[in-house]
Amino acid sequence: MSGEVALTRGPALPAARRRSEDFLPIALLLPSITFLALLIIVPMIQALLLSVQADTAELTLEHFQRMTSDVAFSDAFRNTLVLLVLIVPLQIVLALVMALIIHSRIKGHAWFLYIYAIPLAISDLAAGILWLAVFTERGYLNTVLQGAGVLETPRTWLVYTDFGTLLATVVIAESWRATAIVLVILIAGLQLIPRDYFEAADLFGASRLRRTMHVVLPLLRPSLQSALIIRTIFAYQTFAVVFALAGRNMPVLYGEAYNWYSLNRNPNVAAAYAVMLLALTIACTIVYIRVLHVGQAERTR
Repeated sequence: MSGEVALTRGPALPAARRRSEDFLPIALLLPSITFLALLIIVPMIQALLLSVQADTAELTLEHFQRMTSDVAFSDAFRNTLVLLVLIVPLQIVLALVMALIIHSRIKGHAWFLYIYAIPLAISDLAAGILWLAVFTERGYLNTVLQGAGVLETPRTWLVYTDFGTLLATVVIAESWRATAIVLVILIAGLQLIPRDYFEAADLFGASRLRRTMHVVLPLLRPSLQSALIIRTIFAYQTFAVVFALAGRNMPVLYGEAYNWYSLNRNPNVAAAYAVMLLALTIACTIVYIRVLHVGQAERTR
């Protein structure tokens, strides 16, 4: 009897084990899928519905028309694109240089990583307030320059009537705050490159510059692509640093969405701004992927 039971139950065990192993990847991904669904996909759908629904629950484009006719829309759109064009390339270059310095394992390279990663522990608004304390007339910058004898009287660095001054201070503050995010991605990519490639380059007498151009950058392309996409998404969401340094003197799209929701009490127009930011982000992501994919395909030919 026991032998018959063993014979009948024996074949069922491998099948059950195979089913559990097939279900294991789904079980591991389930928390992430749940997180994405509840905190990203569901709010995205709600924002889309808010942007196209009237008070009578009918579909309408009235909120988008009101958004585009807003007096601050054109300036906000222009400022967002200008910040995107200035901040993203600057941060990619800075993060790449910093990552290469850390990866070169020069003396004290671990301290470089700790110093570069400090902005990750600071919120956006706190970073903006910190740099506001730097650029004000009696801020840290004037104090240091006066103490060094460079300036005799305090200089006004943050001029609210000068768009160029506001733009420069925002770019500096935002680059300091968010470059660490790109740095972490690039360092992770550099650590995945096998040391054999570097040893082969040294064996053939390649200089550090040629090794970087012909070995590091091609192998780092996936990490650069990920960093570029993620940083572009965050660049569209730049608001707290701009709000702390420039206030309403430099409107951006994300800030206008906040103003329409919190100050004007109009969630529909705020949702229209959010949908527009989503569309711009998706468009940039598609362009990045296509351009980088075409470039990689041409290199492999």
